[in-house]
Amino acid sequence: MSDLDLFLTPGNLRLIGYSFLMTASLSVLGCGIGFLGGFLLALMRHPRIIPFAVARWVAIVYTETFRRIPFLVKLMCVFFAYQYAGADVSMFTVAVTTVALSAAAFACENVRAGLESIHPNQWDAAETMNMGGFTALRRVILPQAWPVMIPPSMTYSVGLVKSTSIASQIGLFELTYAARIMTNKGISAGLAFGTILILYFVLCFSLNRFAAWLEVRLATSRHRQP
Repeated sequence: MSDLDLFLTPGNLRLIGYSFLMTASLSVLGCGIGFLGGFLLALMRHPRIIPFAVARWVAIVYTETFRRIPFLVKLMCVFFAYQYAGADVSMFTVAVTTVALSAAAFACENVRAGLESIHPNQWDAAETMNMGGFTALRRVILPQAWPVMIPPSMTYSVGLVKSTSIASQIGLFELTYAARIMTNKGISAGLAFGTILILYFVLCFSLNRFAAWLEVRLATSRHRQP
């Protein structure tokens, strides 16, 4: 009870609330930018959309490189790259950049798999109707490919949310950093880290529910009458 009284103070509650918002913002912004980047990289790898071998090789090299580098190493590389460039940016910007770079590499593979899951006859049929590559992609391919892309992309996004705890190594004020501050104040480690465990679960569970809703929404939209 003494630990609970020490824990439930206005200052600690503000600390937890701010760190939760920081973690949620980092996760949503980083993963959102990363998915858009991965989507563009996947388009660069598809010969029916961008028929240039140079673009395809650039996308492949980026994807294969960033998928194999640990998150902590990428975080440090981005941190020192900003310093080397003389850019005065916040630790939040460094963390968002790292999350986006990581998410883009994995999202590229998920989007590529989704596009390649559609039979080539679908592309041929769209071309016979005088559809260009991007028009066919928007009106024919993507409505069928979303159910293949979304589940693995969201699964990785949830894993990346948990990886954001590593950002505390550069001093970013997120949930793990807040728990360390509270333990330094003398609060029980079980209480402090148990609280952020629940908050991480709430955040990841919310993303999973959003993914389920999005998958149903995009899937049912294919059967609506114009």
